Amino acid sequence: MSSETFAPEADARLRAEAAEIISRYPQARSALLPMLHLVQSEDGFVSPRGITLCADILGLTRAEVSAVATFYSQYKRHPNGEYTVGVCTNALCAVMGGDIIFEKVSEHLGVGHDETTVDGKITLEQVECNAACDYAPVVMVNWEFFDNQTPASTIALVDQITAGEPVQPTRGASTVGTFKEISHVLAGFEDGRADEGVGAGDATLLGLRLARENDWQAPGARRGRREDADGGPAGDTAAAGEGAGTATGGADVTGAEAAGKAPVGDTQSSADRKPTTEADVSAETVDKDVKKEAE
Repeated sequence: MSSETFAPEADARLRAEAAEIISRYPQARSALLPMLHLVQSEDGFVSPRGITLCADILGLTRAEVSAVATFYSQYKRHPNGEYTVGVCTNALCAVMGGDIIFEKVSEHLGVGHDETTVDGKITLEQVECNAACDYAPVVMVNWEFFDNQTPASTIALVDQITAGEPVQPTRGASTVGTFKEISHVLAGFEDGRADEGVGAGDATLLGLRLARENDWQAPGARRGRREDADGGPAGDTAAAGEGAGTATGGADVTGAEAAGKAPVGDTQSSADRKPTTEADVSAETVDKDVKKEAE
């Protein structure tokens, strides 16, 4: 790893994968971010030789590549552990116990923020936000969610990792890849975990469930469905709406496009997408989809 260049076999493989990444972009230098993940998947951090390879392929200077690599926290400039354990200590998670979790786990492992255990298994981090406030306090292992944590549960989690035992996230993939494996995924190469596990849990879907139960909709979604002042169906209004360019669900497509905004309506909701697996949605949602198809 201390060599200034990669071994011939590794160099050829990385260049071939880099070419695949570059082909996805109209300009080659736009591929720099995933390419940094690519070299990180090889060395476990963005090494000097990784910087050199990216600069050589993209026709950039080492300084230009380093400027990008030092800007984003997911790029490591020194060897990272096999698993990154990120404890959220931002506002909500901190209030719910995130600070205490980090303190206890740090004491248990004998390392602080951005430090790696002697065995190279775990790099511990304080994370500003894991984007999962509905499950606070949250811990992530190589960016997979472990929800509603406590000091005891997180210590048990890192002990499993240290012992080489598999750990299972609360949501998302059913397994956790190593830091190098996940870096390769972030470079744009799928590993087959995308459809594992549950995509959204009850806390995330609660608002959607309440909206459906109470028939709460965005104002535009009601257009063309309301009854007129006499209590009869607003058929003329619906017809007029369709003629004016409304989408299914009553969203005003023409008006939205004129305003430069995407229409918002029932068909635009990502929560209404077809599930990739039955585990990806709640049983209630699956039942509703079955009923819709039957109708």
